[in-house]
Formats: sequence, structure tokens, C-alpha cells
Amino acid sequence: MNGSFVALAAAILRGFLRDRAAVFFALIFPLMFLVLFGGLLGDQSQSKADVIEVGRVSVLDDLPAEQRDGLRQVFNLSHSDDLAGSLAKVRKGDADAVVQMKGDRLVAHYTETDRVKAGLTQGALASLIDAANVAATGQSPRYSLSVQRVEDDSLSTIQFVTPGLLGWAVAMSAAFGAAATLQGWRNSKLLRRLQLAPVSTGTVVGARVGVTIAVALVQLAVFLAVGAGLFGLVLTGSWWASIPLLVVGTLCFMAIGLLAGAITTTTEGAVNAANFMVLPMAFLSGSFFPLDATPGWIQAVAHVLPLWHLNNGMLDVMVRGEGPGAVLAPMAVLAGFAVVVTGLAARLFRWETV
Repeated sequence: MNGSFVALAAAILRGFLRDRAAVFFALIFPLMFLVLFGGLLGDQSQSKADVIEVGRVSVLDDLPAEQRDGLRQVFNLSHSDDLAGSLAKVRKGDADAVVQMKGDRLVAHYTETDRVKAGLTQGALASLIDAANVAATGQSPRYSLSVQRVEDDSLSTIQFVTPGLLGWAVAMSAAFGAAATLQGWRNSKLLRRLQLAPVSTGTVVGARVGVTIAVALVQLAVFLAVGAGLFGLVLTGSWWASIPLLVVGTLCFMAIGLLAGAITTTTEGAVNAANFMVLPMAFLSGSFFPLDATPGWIQAVAHVLPLWHLNNGMLDVMVRGEGPGAVLAPMAVLAGFAVVVTGLAARLFRWETV
């Protein structure tokens, strides 16, 4: 590593650190979302329904101990003798259902405010009634169920949002930095002067790329530290494979920033163009929320966006337990985007603004 590269990289890094807006949008702003989602939505993985038993509910109370324990994995059960008060809790949202026995009939009162829990409650209770009816005939069950957990209970909101918000933060920082740098250097005539300086173009580009990758790695370290330290983020064994993926993703979004800088004439215009490209991509790529419930055409659009491949690759190796090979396809896609977009930016670039 020659002295020119080190000196130039150090100068670029000092410029970045002195730019409070750049530091804010690269680190502080994305972390605000991580803290917001981690703090407010940290318990969203809890899927148990709160069910109040009014009086004696023989279908539930007479279950064998093993089945009773299994039921508590689905319901938070509590007892009460006050039907009116229990129903009032359901109406207020303090409970999800009230169950009582009327002869041989199990009556369930529930609210559909949360349709997921309403469906869970009805399905579980219907299964219990079916099992009780079979048992009442004196017949031995012909079939049994064996369950094996695949995803750990710790896969909660923080598990999903950390890779997604990290991908958005890296994309935003890389694209904005490249766009602003290109326009700033062009408008200040620095690019022309660098042509006359005893420093090769490769050294200049390498220094800028090196600083951007270093910032991305710092973002990775900070996000993982905050997620694990404050909100219980649990990484799987191949999380380290996200590092090369993040490097290639940084190059991809630097290319997008170069394109934004090439098609605009001012630094503000370049940053706005980069924002126009990256921000919608963040919403369509699952950085803030899962796309599973979105229409099929939105998911189809998402799959052609580079940020989706970055986010999905990091999810695979950080929290889904996939091996290092899971990042190879996303890296290939991101590298392809980087090459194509860089070539397009080079064709559209003009030394002088009109």
C-alpha cells in the first residue's frame, strides 16, 4: 500500500468525519430506526393468545398434564368467575377470548381486532373439541403428531429488522457519499486537478472505495453491537459471511451513487437523485417490514432490486441459519449491478456541467 493511497484515504476519511450530516445519515439516523423497532416492537414474536376461563371448563381443565402444557404454548390461560368483567376485558383488548362451558358445549367469545390471534384461538379450540369427541367414543387415536422446531423462538422483530436496516444504512451511505463526492469534485474542478497530480486514477478511486467500505464495516459493527447488547439479537454461525456480501453491496450502491452524480449538475441534485433511487428501494426490499403479505407483483418487483438481494442474503446468514454459500447468489447479482451501473454512469458522465 503506497503512501499516496494512505494519505488520500486519510484525507477523505477526515472529510467524512467532519461532515456532521454525512455521519448523521450514515450511522445515527439508521440507528434511530433500529432503536425504535427494537424498543417498540421487540415483543411482536409473542403469538400466545390471552384466554380467560370463566367457571369450570372441563374440556380444558381435564386435559392430561402433557396436553395441558402444550396448550399453554398457545394460550396464556387465566381463570375468572365474572363473565361480564371478562367480556369487558375482551372488548377493551386486554384479553383475546373468553371461554365457558354450557352443558357439553364450549362457548368462546372473542374479538377479531387481531385476526391472527382470532384464527389461532378458533383453530386451537376446534382441535381440542375434535380430540375430546374422539376420546369420548373410547377409541384409541390412530394418528399422532410429532413436532420439531426449526426456527428458534428468539427470531423476533430485532432479528428481522437488524439486517434490513443495516442494508438500508449501507446503501444510503454508499450511494449518497459517491453521488456527493463526484459532484463536489467535479464542480470544484478537483477532478481536473487530480488528472495533473502525480497520483494515478486507480489510487484516487481505490482510496474513495476503501473509505466507503471501511464506513460500511463500522456500520456493521455498530448495528450488531446495539442489536445484541440492547435488544437480544442472536446471530447464527455463518454471520461472518455477511462481511463479503456487505463489501460487494457497498460497491453496488456506490455505482448507483455515481449514476446519480453523473446525471445531475449540483451536489444537492446528486444527493436528491440518490435518495430517489434508494429510499423507495428500501420500502420495496423489506428493510422496514416483511414483504410476505404484499401482493405478488410487489414481490416480483422487489426481487429485481439490488437492496432486496443484499437484505435477503444478510438475513440468511445472520439469523436464518443458512451456510456461507447462501451469499454467493446475492453477491453475484450485486456485482452484476455494480458493473452495469458503473458502465452506464461512465457513459453519461461529463467533465463540465452545462
